[in-house]
Amino acid sequence: MTEDLDHRFSSLTWDQIKILDQVLAEVIPIHGRGNFPTLDVKPKDIIHVVKEQLIEKQIDVRDIRLNGSTASHILVKQNGTSYKDLDIIFGVELPSELEFQVVKEAVLNCLLDFLPKCVNKEKITAQTMRDAYVQKMVKVSTDHDRWSLISLSNNSGKNVELKFVNSLRRQFEFSVDSFQIILDSILNVYRATDCKLTEDSHPTVIAESMYGDFNEAMDHLKYKLISTRSPEEIRGGGLLKYSNLLVRDFKPADEAEIKSLERYMCSRFFIDFPDVAEQQRKIESYLRNHFIGEEKSKYDYLMTLRGVVNESTVCLMGHERRQTLNMITILALKVLGEQNIIPNAANVTCYYQPAPYISDRNFSNYYIAHGQPPIIYQPYPFHIQMQSGMV
Repeated sequence: MTEDLDHRFSSLTWDQIKILDQVLAEVIPIHGRGNFPTLDVKPKDIIHVVKEQLIEKQIDVRDIRLNGSTASHILVKQNGTSYKDLDIIFGVELPSELEFQVVKEAVLNCLLDFLPKCVNKEKITAQTMRDAYVQKMVKVSTDHDRWSLISLSNNSGKNVELKFVNSLRRQFEFSVDSFQIILDSILNVYRATDCKLTEDSHPTVIAESMYGDFNEAMDHLKYKLISTRSPEEIRGGGLLKYSNLLVRDFKPADEAEIKSLERYMCSRFFIDFPDVAEQQRKIESYLRNHFIGEEKSKYDYLMTLRGVVNESTVCLMGHERRQTLNMITILALKVLGEQNIIPNAANVTCYYQPAPYISDRNFSNYYIAHGQPPIIYQPYPFHIQMQSGMV
């Protein structure tokens, strides 16, 4: 290992290895759709089965890593860091489309091993398993990025995400989620029948910070500091994750620098999601995936996001910016309505212009039918001025 790379790596302590062992041994339910049974899966078991299948199919596996918020939780548990998805990276070679297909079929076939013994597996196809247990599948094949993702469904949001990476230029958004724990050494212990994890006898487990400086990234994680670089390289600019960190009481490591980077975050977000309807779908999807069981935090998150967009958006025309701000505001009011919370109206001035087709003077603008369909933002002139910045 060269001196230039050495600062990216660090060995886990025994306490961290114990937490890692608990995470890998935890039973995670993979919920089936319809009448398909729930699969009880331990991460260490599914990792082993998938790896064996890939090797059998002559797919070279370089290493296996635990990524993102789960790795952060293991490294610094005491600051309240939590995790939702279990993000596992298989470093593989994907030289052609054939290898992408082989990887997908290998994973789907592995799921058969976790079905209850009473289930007749003979007539169950890979497509059936995909329809029953896969939440999403992603494939990226460009000159610089070649990877695929298979996310297995969990109703509480703790999805098992299996990512197969040949190459990926940008592997983190912020320093606090830049950690990857290399699992190969501990997986070898699990496979050896005569080996057990003890304080006196345990493997060396290495973690790497994709941010660059491991100790600096660890300080950011310990003290809940926000730092990144070149957010314009991130799909969506990291804007939604940045707002999430702010609402969870993370603070900028460098206030002046982060204010400058906010403009790049906003610009990249609006490049990737130029239409207001697309922006709404992305924000709603983020809320569903990252605020399960945290309904009361959604409003604070949306108003924090609104504040960042309001202060740091420089790439939109005035009317486009107002449309986006109004859409976020409506989502925030919808969240309050779902929680039966009335906002503090003393700080809100609302200007509402009825749609042109409403000509009946007896028409009530305030009637809301029960069981109404989801709100889809339409750009009518609806303006809310926050006199104090937030409600």
